[in-house]
Amino acid sequence: MRPLKSAPVDLSEAQELTVGLIERLKCPQDKAQAFLRDRKAPALRVRVTASGAKAFVFEAKLGRQTIRRTIGDVRSWTIEGARNEANRLRVQIDQGADPREVERQKESDRLAKAAAAAVQAVTVGEAWTTYIEARRPRWGEHHYKDHIRKSKPGGEPAVRGTRGRGETIAGPIYPLLSLKLRELTPTALSRWAEKETAKAPTSARLCWRLVRGFLSWCSEHPQYAQVLPPQNPAKAKVVREVLGKPKVRQDSLQREQLAAWFAAVRNLSNPMASAYLQTLLLTGARPGEILAMRWKDLDQKWKGLTIRDKVEGERIIPLTPYVAWMLDSLPRVNEWVFASPSSEEKMAKKTMSTPHKLHERACQVAGIEGLTLHGLRRSFKSLTEWLEIPAGVVAQLMGHKPSATAEKHYTVRPLDLLRMHHEKIEAWMLEHAGIEFAPEEAGTRKLRVVRSAP
Repeated sequence: MRPLKSAPVDLSEAQELTVGLIERLKCPQDKAQAFLRDRKAPALRVRVTASGAKAFVFEAKLGRQTIRRTIGDVRSWTIEGARNEANRLRVQIDQGADPREVERQKESDRLAKAAAAAVQAVTVGEAWTTYIEARRPRWGEHHYKDHIRKSKPGGEPAVRGTRGRGETIAGPIYPLLSLKLRELTPTALSRWAEKETAKAPTSARLCWRLVRGFLSWCSEHPQYAQVLPPQNPAKAKVVREVLGKPKVRQDSLQREQLAAWFAAVRNLSNPMASAYLQTLLLTGARPGEILAMRWKDLDQKWKGLTIRDKVEGERIIPLTPYVAWMLDSLPRVNEWVFASPSSEEKMAKKTMSTPHKLHERACQVAGIEGLTLHGLRRSFKSLTEWLEIPAGVVAQLMGHKPSATAEKHYTVRPLDLLRMHHEKIEAWMLEHAGIEFAPEEAGTRKLRVVRSAP
């Protein structure tokens, strides 16, 4: 006769498990849980808790330690399936293995394989985004913008700089972002470099340097390093040969060209562009440094000019009389000295665009070929040779790193000492440009063109 469901189950003896027996199993009121042993599989138990939850449990001795491991809920496992699992675990015990450790190792291997698969699937774009976010605090604004600009997707409506397409053009690095990181091989980079070099060699070399730095960073992080070869793919010879070596630029103003250049630049219809170009030459600063100047950077009291330097972060150079006079004559549109002349609210909060075209036009008028904006910085350095200005002074004005131990650690030049040399350089350039400028009369804002010095 089949026992009633309310009939108690004897937990003191092992019994042959049946569905009915398990249904009748209840936890004694004075215990939190109880176990019913199976007669057919000695290591199999059915655990019942005070709340009525029931599960198959494996229990055995490993040395002097009792090993207990939950197999699963009685509603999910059949009795025969639970017996087979208990017997399997028993074999592991007999072989001296701890089933818990075996399971942990399997889970660890599974997670490792999943992580490896995830790394194999990571794209260049995903790693590139992580790289930029991680490195941005250590970069200057210009270097950061290079990474963004060269990897932008393009396709946005625009009027300028679109080569007539009406929408922005994707950056040279953008095609690489869709590749898997493991696919960024020397062969793939060589094909990419060949295509970009044909369009713009200088831009291609800059992008290559950015990608090279990115891959070096990836090689230092285990989650990316395992899919990259030991050698940085961007440094492979097959890539470097395609890019070629950059030509050394030699464009600079000669002493005898100063008069023609100044005359053409000062006659530009855009006074802000005219002042910008003259300031570039007379300070020897980088084009972006001058464009980023704010009115607060001009110290009229101590005659200093703060330059945001890509090397040291910031440097202060003298605010020479002629440059101070020029800048003081500019309208104060916004916080930037060389502000955007646009009346649109969005553009009115920005700096003006770099006047490459206007400078080219002025150079055509002056009869000077191939002079770039950076060539004006090179001109400053070259022209100071006529005055035998100490090389350390010129380097400090231009924001170059000190090239010697004594220069780096033992030479400290105050602003007044720099001013003595800088004002001498400015006066010499103005003299050979045929411009007579009297600092004490600068308030009258009058200049007289005089005959160029021989």
